[in-house]
Amino acid sequence: MRLSTFVTAGLLAPAALAAQLQQVQDYANTAQSQAQMWVYVPDNVVENPPIVVVIHSCQSNAQGYFQNSLIPWHGGSDAGGYITVWPSSPNQGTCWDVSSTQTLTRDGGGDSTAIANMIKYALDTYGGDPERVYVTGGSSGAMMSNVLAATYPDLISAVSLYSGVPAGCFVSSSGGVDQWNNQCSGGQMIKSADEWAQIAEDMYPGYDGPRPRMQIWHGSVDTTLAPQNYEETIKQWTGVFGVSQEPTSEQQNTPQQGYTTSDYGENVQGIWAQGVGHSVPAHLEESEAWFGL
Repeated sequence: MRLSTFVTAGLLAPAALAAQLQQVQDYANTAQSQAQMWVYVPDNVVENPPIVVVIHSCQSNAQGYFQNSLIPWHGGSDAGGYITVWPSSPNQGTCWDVSSTQTLTRDGGGDSTAIANMIKYALDTYGGDPERVYVTGGSSGAMMSNVLAATYPDLISAVSLYSGVPAGCFVSSSGGVDQWNNQCSGGQMIKSADEWAQIAEDMYPGYDGPRPRMQIWHGSVDTTLAPQNYEETIKQWTGVFGVSQEPTSEQQNTPQQGYTTSDYGENVQGIWAQGVGHSVPAHLEESEAWFGL
């Protein structure tokens, strides 16, 4: 009787979660970028798991972003059984390099190449599903998300980015690493959809394969990366996909009061957050739905 009671109690007791954020030292980072790779493999990881790359903002790092209660991907990983990769910037102020020639070029050896190598490592090491690799990030991480979509479209299925700028908008005239661009941040870099599309496409010349589906969030009162950058990012990806800049559907107060969700066909979605500054809070449910998780 005592044994039966003990076994029953043991079966009913919740299992302790042992998974932790771990650094990967040997992911084959590049000589030019010393970005760190951190990975979270949940206890209940599914077979052939999806991979979600979560890219931090300036003044943060992989560990801080992982522990930030406003960044929900740790919990999403536990609930959904997918693996999350958390890159950590090597640059001063921990902003990502979205300005240099090397990061804005396929296999150029910059931060974008380092993160692409992290994706490849995660796929190989953890048996990840190469058809289900997703990228998300806020602020500087959103900028890098756009750059990755342009430089490594073949590795990524979908992107959900919060408060960024178009890929190539922060380009440095000197080719310098991690350079601030006042014209871009201030929303003064105005181009046509075709011009923005060409900038993205030139980062991987000759590529004619699938492109990641793009979900773009921005706040209407963002004083760090001006709201005009939302319009310019929409231009860029509607241009890449060759679709109209006029929404095919629009939903007010979605996913919450004051937000407007606009679809531009199946591959581009914009979410305008009225009255929200920098940066728009992450919305796990909506981003996961965009990814198909």
